[in-house]
Amino acid sequence: MPPSIIQIQKIKPGENILFLTGDPSGIPFTFLSHEEKGFIIREKANPKKSFFFFNRLDHWIFIQLIKEERSEYHLWEGCRKAGNTFASILDEQKLEEIVLVDLDNRQKEILAFTEGLALGSYKFLKYKSDKGNETRLKKILICSEMLSNLEILHLTVLLEAVFHCRTLINEPNSYLTAEVFAHEVESLGRECGAKVEVFNKKKIESLQMGGVLAVNQGSEEPPTFTVMEWNPTGAINKKPFIFIGKGVVFDSGGMNLKPGDSMATMKEDMAGAACVATTIYAIAKAKLPVYVIGLMPATDNRPGTHAIVPGDIITMFNRMTVEVLNTDAEGRLILADALSYARKYNPRLVIDIATLTGSASRAIGRFGMVAMHSRAQKELDTLKNSGWNVYERLVEFPNWDEYGELIKSDLADLKNVGPSEGGAITAGKFLEKFTDYPYIHLDIAGPAFLEKPDSYRGKGATGVGVRLLFDFLKRKIKF
Repeated sequence: MPPSIIQIQKIKPGENILFLTGDPSGIPFTFLSHEEKGFIIREKANPKKSFFFFNRLDHWIFIQLIKEERSEYHLWEGCRKAGNTFASILDEQKLEEIVLVDLDNRQKEILAFTEGLALGSYKFLKYKSDKGNETRLKKILICSEMLSNLEILHLTVLLEAVFHCRTLINEPNSYLTAEVFAHEVESLGRECGAKVEVFNKKKIESLQMGGVLAVNQGSEEPPTFTVMEWNPTGAINKKPFIFIGKGVVFDSGGMNLKPGDSMATMKEDMAGAACVATTIYAIAKAKLPVYVIGLMPATDNRPGTHAIVPGDIITMFNRMTVEVLNTDAEGRLILADALSYARKYNPRLVIDIATLTGSASRAIGRFGMVAMHSRAQKELDTLKNSGWNVYERLVEFPNWDEYGELIKSDLADLKNVGPSEGGAITAGKFLEKFTDYPYIHLDIAGPAFLEKPDSYRGKGATGVGVRLLFDFLKRKIKF
C-alpha cells in the first residue's frame, strides 16, 4: 500500500522536512541559517539546481524549488517527477516519515509532488526472497493552508487504486488466472462497497458470448465476465457511465503464436481490466456521487487442442458473425461481447480501455494512448483535458468510414483484422461496430507496461488509465 497521507497544522521539532517553494527567501530562519539561505538564493540562478538538503544529524532539511514551466500541466508534471526523485533519496536514507511544507500556498503543486513521491515509492516484491529493498517511507505529512480533507481523501484513494492496479498487472499468470482475477475484483468490491457479480463459464455460454468463448477455446482455464457496479444514492446520472476493460490474463497469440520474446510481458494484457476494477474501487472509496459500471471479460489466449484457428467463423453476443483471420487479434473479440452487453444498461457513455494493438504503440510509443470516438466528441474533449491534467495524454485517431471497409469479410459480417496499415484504427473501427451509444475507445498498448523505469510510472506495470478516468468523472461532478 502507498504511504499514508496526513494533513498537519504544526511541525514538531526534529522532523524531517521538505520545503516546496519558488522563493527560498521565505523559509523561516528557525530552519535555515542566513548563510544557508543565501547559498540557495545564489544557486537558484543555475537552471540545473532545484534541490538542496542539509543534514542536522538528528533530522534532515530538504528544499525543492519550483521552476516555472511553459504550461500549468508541465509544471504539475515537473512536480510529480521531482517527487519521484525525492522518493529515491528518502529510500537511500531509510527515512520512514517526511513533512512536506507548502511554503507558497501552491495547492496543485503540493498535491502533484505528493502524488509523484507516493507513486515513486511503489515496489512489487511479492516473489522476492530478500525483502530488504522494501520501501521505508510510511507517512507523508503535509503542512498546507490550501488543502482540504476532501483533496487528501481523493489523493489517498487514488494512490491506493493505482497501487492495486499495478500489482494486479505485475502478477504472473501462474497466479492470476481469469478466475483469480475475478476473485481479486470481488475482494476490491467488498473493501470499497461496490457491487460485484462474476459470470462463470456456464453463464457466459448461456449468454452466447461467442467472442469470449472462442478466445478461451485453447485454454484449460475457464473464462470469467465480471460486472462491478457503483450506484450511490444521489448519483448525478441515471444513465451509467460504463468502463470496459480487456482482461486477457496471458496472451500467447493463440494459433498465431507470438514470435521470439514478444510474449515475455504478455501478463500485462489484462491492464485494461485492472484499470477498470481499480478505477471503480477509487470512485467508490471516494464516494463520488456518480453511477458507474465496469465490465471485465477475462481469459487467457492459448494454442490448445481446441483453439480457434485462422478462417474460423464465430457468432458474437449480438449475433453478428466474425471471420477470425488472426488469433492474436483476440482482445477485440472479448471486448466486442462486452460492448454489446453494455447496451442493456442504456449507457450515457461507454469507454473501453485495452492493450489492444502493437500498431498504437508503434505510432505514439509510451508517451500517450490512442483515442477514437463515435458520437462522443464533447466527452472525448473532456477526457483529453483530464489527460493533460494527470499527464496521461490522448492522441485522437480518425474514425473515418473508409477504415470500416477494410474489415468487411467475404464470408461473415466482419473479419477481425484489416491490412497492416492503420492497424490501431481498424481495431477501433471493429469495436465501434458493436456500439450504438456514445463511445470512446482507448488503446494503452504503449504506456501500460514499461521495460525501463520512467520516473514515477516506474518499471513494469504503470497503472495508466486509473488517474485519467478518476479525473474525468470528477470533472463531470465538478469538484
